Amino acid sequence: MSSVIRSASCSDTVPESSMLTVAQARQRIIDDFSIISASEKLNLRNALARVLAEDIVSPVSVPGHTNSAMDGYALAGSGLPRSGDKTFHVAGKSYAGAPYRGQCRTGECIRIMTGAVMPEGTDTVVIQEHIQRVGDDHIRIDGGHSAGQNVRQAGEDIAAGGTVLHTPHTLTPADLGILASLGIGEVRVRRRPRVAFFSTGDELRSIGEPLAEGEVYDSNRYSLYGMLKRLDVDLLDMGVVRDDAGAVRTALTEAADMADVVITSGGVSVGEADYIKPVLEETGAIDFWKIAMKPGRPLTYGRIGNSRFFGLPGNPVAVMVTFYQFVQPALKYLVSGHVSEPLLLTATSESGIRKRPGRYEFQRGIYRQDEAGTFSVGKTGKQGSGVLMSMSRANCFILLPEDCDGIAAGESVTIQPFDTFV
Repeated sequence: MSSVIRSASCSDTVPESSMLTVAQARQRIIDDFSIISASEKLNLRNALARVLAEDIVSPVSVPGHTNSAMDGYALAGSGLPRSGDKTFHVAGKSYAGAPYRGQCRTGECIRIMTGAVMPEGTDTVVIQEHIQRVGDDHIRIDGGHSAGQNVRQAGEDIAAGGTVLHTPHTLTPADLGILASLGIGEVRVRRRPRVAFFSTGDELRSIGEPLAEGEVYDSNRYSLYGMLKRLDVDLLDMGVVRDDAGAVRTALTEAADMADVVITSGGVSVGEADYIKPVLEETGAIDFWKIAMKPGRPLTYGRIGNSRFFGLPGNPVAVMVTFYQFVQPALKYLVSGHVSEPLLLTATSESGIRKRPGRYEFQRGIYRQDEAGTFSVGKTGKQGSGVLMSMSRANCFILLPEDCDGIAAGESVTIQPFDTFV
């Protein structure tokens, strides 16, 4: 990872024009990450959605033998009638797993099933719907057929010795099928990123505890857990850390010793009870603090030892927005080395959206597709960074760039479907 430490701008009076843009912050984070090199070997069924650590070279050809692509009759293409029709003697049968062992001679054909090995002397299959039976052991074929039709050649799909899958490829269900067809039962994959996370705040209580005045249940850890669980990472939930410099210091140090990435929620501002930033400056380093975005401006990124650190805001919506826009792409990059570009769609705004230029806004919306295939989008209601229902009801972000000064009803906007975050 990069050894360059950038100074943070911490003043609340810093104008938005001098803050990092969303795009700049994303790039700085990616530039500071390096790919995990450690790997492990897994059996095929446990390797789904994991990233390959080495290329897969095929030990065999697929198909292993030239075979029929259809049920029908195998024969030599040179014997097909050029015009009119021609009668052939059915000399035998070839089934998948039980091939015909003899040779097909001139004037003969072999009844063949899909997947069966092509008998010696044949290179063409006429499907059963295109023949006429003549007695018990003869068929009649008319003109209009081509030599070589309906046949799959040995190695047509995969050639022995060829590279089938390249690293860093994320294994899909289809890939598991391909590997199984090659007789490969184990693959080497990159180790999962280790992610430690905790919330900060004296006001936070766990589910089941009674609430005193001013106290709230800790929702952020559950949102973070849900978002992280959908990724291919190893999780370490460190609970809630009280607003105390010593407790925060201990938690950050322990988390950094165990994890590649440390994520906290809350305590990243400059209030008297906000300790994340000063402790991080003391025990690690801050790369940047504050982004020209809404919600989520007080996002802290830095490092503690060899771990990368994300200090997310305390408001529930801001936690989810900053996670999806910065943390998730970084975690994916950590394993794959690829920057995954999100799916963006254009939709018609169902109502006016108020906005001042300066910050990139992520408003929560519900998009729909009509019968013509066009998209429209409406807001989910109140857009405050503490209104978590705006995320629960939404299925997309409405993206309003820094220079946008509002959207009128009927105008086009860019949306980012939540499905892209899976």
